[in-house]
Amino acid sequence: MELVSFIVNDKKVELAVERNWTLLKVLREKLDLTGAKPGCEAGDCGACKVLLDGKAVNSCTTNIMKVQDRTVTTVEGLSKGTELHPIQSAFIEAGAVQCGYCTPGMVITAKSLLDQNPHPTEQEIRDGLDNNLCRCTGYVKIVEAIQLATKKLEES
Repeated sequence: MELVSFIVNDKKVELAVERNWTLLKVLREKLDLTGAKPGCEAGDCGACKVLLDGKAVNSCTTNIMKVQDRTVTTVEGLSKGTELHPIQSAFIEAGAVQCGYCTPGMVITAKSLLDQNPHPTEQEIRDGLDNNLCRCTGYVKIVEAIQLATKKLEES
């Protein structure tokens, strides 16, 4: 076991971990943060997305040793207390939640996209979701949610 120290959702953590563990394993099994979902565990589906220093990454393929002294934000870290982040509320309002399994990864990807491009076109949104799979929708409601989120973020 080795010690790893990083910030997750604005809180510093220090944990004993095995060098081969993934960030997803640590989030779910050591920190009880279950928003990032195990899907393909190969980096293809995006269900496990988190922000690493503000950039959306697949936590299932991110070795825990790579997060030393870095900042991780999970979908749980976007809300402030009981107040949802505007992107989270936009997904609910637009009905972009379907079964909900891919939703946390979609929300994280949307956050990363909108941080980089506050006014993306529909095509830029679809391109930004390229590494996020959803089996329940045709992505129409998800795109609408991200478009709604751009308006909500402007208002907040």
